[in-house]
Amino acid sequence: MTEARTSAEGGMETSYGFRKVADGEKQGLVNEVFHKVAKRYDVMNDVMSVGMHRVWKDAMISALNPRKDDAYRTLDVAGGTGDIAFRIVEASGRKAHTTVLDINGSMLAVGAERAEKKGLSDNLTFVEANAESLPFENNSFDAYTVAFGIRNVPRIDVALSEAYRVLKRGGRLLVLEFSEVELPGLEKIYDEWSFRAIPRFGKMITGDAEPYQYLVESIRKFPNQENFATMIRTAGFSRVTYTSYTGGIAALHSGWKL
Repeated sequence: MTEARTSAEGGMETSYGFRKVADGEKQGLVNEVFHKVAKRYDVMNDVMSVGMHRVWKDAMISALNPRKDDAYRTLDVAGGTGDIAFRIVEASGRKAHTTVLDINGSMLAVGAERAEKKGLSDNLTFVEANAESLPFENNSFDAYTVAFGIRNVPRIDVALSEAYRVLKRGGRLLVLEFSEVELPGLEKIYDEWSFRAIPRFGKMITGDAEPYQYLVESIRKFPNQENFATMIRTAGFSRVTYTSYTGGIAALHSGWKL
């Protein structure tokens, strides 16, 4: 499940990659990672997934099937650069309104600039806030999406409870995240790519390997497909399912507030 536990000193600990840190320390460390990579975030995802993140994100939007309706409201969490939000708005025929929420101002600045260039600003609102304490009323959104972001939240169970709270009855949760490799033989290849190649490419692209090292390690600390599905059910969601992509390298989890 989540990685929080009590330290020898009596405080709560959680994981930052393979390191144990104080529960209140993780968010600042994660923020620093994304301040460093904000300008190259899409390149980072291309490196980590060999470009497959674009295919997985398109599949996520197909699963969501946004309504072509001016009243349709979605919340995209940890989506600062707008990748998912842009897809939702376009798939809705530029009818839907998406609120992009991120705790990192650097990521949001990149997203707002991209939205302006794409002519999508009228369909988007950018909000700097914490996924564990959403600044929205109960029953506000038709859908809640998060792609490759929830594993960076210190208290995933709290974030899922907040997702449930702000969704309308009949609303849907969709979480796209790196997951546990299921295809025999692929795990060894994936580990070699992750731990040897990705940090090196990261240093070549950004001059700093550390953010990539953390991101690789954070994937291995995230619950596998079935364990994460259990967390979603525990938060109150119904009809929880998941679909693994590319041998389990990524998975799309779905749940409904009924």
